[in-house]
Amino acid sequence: MPETDLSILNELYDIVTDRKENPSEDSYVCSLLNHRKGIDKILEKVGEESIETILAVKSENKEEMIYESSDLLFHLIVMFVAKGINLEEIATELKKRRK
Repeated sequence: MPETDLSILNELYDIVTDRKENPSEDSYVCSLLNHRKGIDKILEKVGEESIETILAVKSENKEEMIYESSDLLFHLIVMFVAKGINLEEIATELKKRRK
């Protein structure tokens, strides 16, 4: 299997980081990062998207699985940016587990 280009994850991370550093009122990302509930709002979205991903897998609808998994990855990236975790740290941890 050819190696997949995952540069979109880095691009998305950079966009979310930019939204954090340069807030905009009409940005969904900013509405999460600056929500009055703080990190709890982002965690609610991660939880919601996790459940929706599970339900999509249970339904065995591949398009829904891809759609909901993409939502989950997006909200995980927002959470990483909010907590100062970069994708290299995630990649390093995953590499440690590969044996």
